Amino acid sequence: MPLTKSAPAPPSKHKLEVFKYDHEFSLEGGGSLPGLEIAYTTYGTLSAAKDNVVWIFHALTANSDPFEWWPGLVGEHDLLNPSDHYIVCANMLGSCYGTTGPDHINPATSEKYGHTFPTITIKDMVKAHKLLKAHLGIERIHFGIGGSMGGQQVLEWAADENDLFKNICVIATNARHSAWGIAFNTAQRMAMEADPSLFSTAEDAGHKGLKAARAIAMLSYRNQNTYRRTQTDFEDKIDDFKASGYQYYQGDKLVKRFSPHAYWCLSKAMDSHNVGRGRKSVRQALKAIQSHTLVLGIRSDILFPFAEQKFIAKNIKGATFQMVDSLYGHDGFLIETGAIEKHIKDFLNSNNDA
Repeated sequence: MPLTKSAPAPPSKHKLEVFKYDHEFSLEGGGSLPGLEIAYTTYGTLSAAKDNVVWIFHALTANSDPFEWWPGLVGEHDLLNPSDHYIVCANMLGSCYGTTGPDHINPATSEKYGHTFPTITIKDMVKAHKLLKAHLGIERIHFGIGGSMGGQQVLEWAADENDLFKNICVIATNARHSAWGIAFNTAQRMAMEADPSLFSTAEDAGHKGLKAARAIAMLSYRNQNTYRRTQTDFEDKIDDFKASGYQYYQGDKLVKRFSPHAYWCLSKAMDSHNVGRGRKSVRQALKAIQSHTLVLGIRSDILFPFAEQKFIAKNIKGATFQMVDSLYGHDGFLIETGAIEKHIKDFLNSNNDA
């Protein structure tokens, strides 16, 4: 099925739905959930041959609508479009955008799970995706794509079911979360712990801590050059610096749309990522992947350095590695859609899929 930009077409109606799984859902860490709700969005129509599925995996604080957070790559007239493809994106387990997570009601207490939500992993997220795949009647995925935490899910699923994806693209991600990444996440959780309301039942529980955590995260999502170019003051000051205001702005923006407890839960899940767990080694897990694979690194990424993507490409048979230049560090995977699109088109052309 070609991945090409189509001629203009009438706007496609997307479907935001919730799949309910009314059975116990066991978790890798030994806990379980009494049931599961999975929020997901689809665009386009599944072909009669069921060969046009594009599954998009979102990152830490995104939702199930890639039209909203990946414009330029996913849209009516973009490379991944509903005229040609059946696009699926599921909100990850533990999030606050519809899939079961800390903001859901615990049936045992009739209150929100909050900080009592059980520990989840990337493997658990993929297990939930498998349930949705079966519900939608999908047998093969033509193209799977994700950046950052989304890429972690792609790799985990492709290693577990090596005949499911014909093609995959992972961007600014890793095969096992690094000590560096875990340290950044831990620093954010320490900031959240310093907010005494985090473990309370107040409506604004953890908001101040989440603001501080997001400010820390921005330092890893961008880099020194980003701040020098975009947040430098050009007049003499002794206080109220542009960079300071930017950090407060980013914290305020996130707390208006995201749950502190979900952020805590998902950052722990990211730390758990290790495709080698239960599969002898990371290298052996990657070698098991049979999909045509494109791996993209962001040259200025300090959170997921491109050496991690080179490692992935080196260990997946026939994988292609390409570099993307960006001022914006790790966030380049969301911003540099023109370069990403070109690499994907070239990759698929080389595999006679475009």
